[in-house]
Amino acid sequence: MEDDAPVIYGLEFQARALAAQTAETESIRFLVGTQSLKYDNQIHIVDFDDENNIINKNVLLHQVGEIWHLSASPADKSVLTTCYSKTSDSKVVTCAAMWRMPKELESGNHESPDDSSSNPQTLELLCHLDNTAHGNMACVLWEPMGDGKRLISLADNHVQLWDLQESSSKAVISSSATLEGKGQLKLTSGRWSPHHNCTQVATANDTAIRGWDIRSMSQIYCIENAHGQLVRDLDFNPNKQYYLASCGDDCKVKFWDVRNINEPVKSLEDHSHWVWSVRYNNSHDQLVLTGSSDSRVILSNMVSISSEPFGHLVDEDDLSDQEDNPQDKRKEPLQDSIIATYEEHEDSVYAVEWSSADPWLFASLSYDGRLVINRVPRALKYQILL
Repeated sequence: MEDDAPVIYGLEFQARALAAQTAETESIRFLVGTQSLKYDNQIHIVDFDDENNIINKNVLLHQVGEIWHLSASPADKSVLTTCYSKTSDSKVVTCAAMWRMPKELESGNHESPDDSSSNPQTLELLCHLDNTAHGNMACVLWEPMGDGKRLISLADNHVQLWDLQESSSKAVISSSATLEGKGQLKLTSGRWSPHHNCTQVATANDTAIRGWDIRSMSQIYCIENAHGQLVRDLDFNPNKQYYLASCGDDCKVKFWDVRNINEPVKSLEDHSHWVWSVRYNNSHDQLVLTGSSDSRVILSNMVSISSEPFGHLVDEDDLSDQEDNPQDKRKEPLQDSIIATYEEHEDSVYAVEWSSADPWLFASLSYDGRLVINRVPRALKYQILL
């Protein structure tokens, strides 16, 4: 049985912002934000029809500026945030705002291909995340599995926790932390951990990765020189609470156990240029996606450091049993490997995301506005499931 061919969707403008619609668990839906200096920017709502292998889309106008980061509410299908750049007093500044899509788009109604681009609808502004006092926004993170009422923003060297009020029409900073140190320490990316009752966040600045406890807004760990050059992206293992993946301009992808930050648990050097994006699969944490400005997307099988290193779910007791009985050869961890390298892109791949509705399907976005939807090879899917 052959694997399905990739499905490609081309946007008119350049793009680097991609998000899975987290609250949508029935339809396979991704959001893409454009970067045009000349025309009004857009958000494309891309629905993938798995049965017919086709893409349906709606286009929404985002007239306030180029979109650098995009994220979807975990609780409300119609709500999203964007970080966008605009010119103010002859300077380019990056702001953040929360938006609501038109109600009829929630259920996946699509305009005909002719209407959607020529008459795009507009987004309703819910509120600005007003950070004028704190510098440029790098990204906005929603509380994982939350009720859509708490967000964290990273602005220059500030980590800010926001509470939403009055139907998301107002956002208030409830606490914040500042990165202290020599020079201009700018936060470049971050992830909110789904573990520890959602009380921890990891951030990247320059070559360092820091963990924060958002209850006290204090630093709980710092991995200095995690990468040889700038750290571009982070992601938490959804099933192992202390495990974190990172990638950066040194072309490497690294996996960390934050209880022992002296060295990575594993390091990969499969890309030949900067690695911009790393994502664990939401259900099967052995599956790890990476996207790079070498124009390639790599799907890796990191089974030895997954929650199923022996082909089934294990807990810490199983591992200690094996350490006590090293002669027990039946429990050898499976081997890590590259599952597939995807080469449908011709430009830098800035983002990769797994679908929230289908754990075997993922999207990647390159700067030339090409969105590619691919599937995990069937043979591996059945191997994992059986």
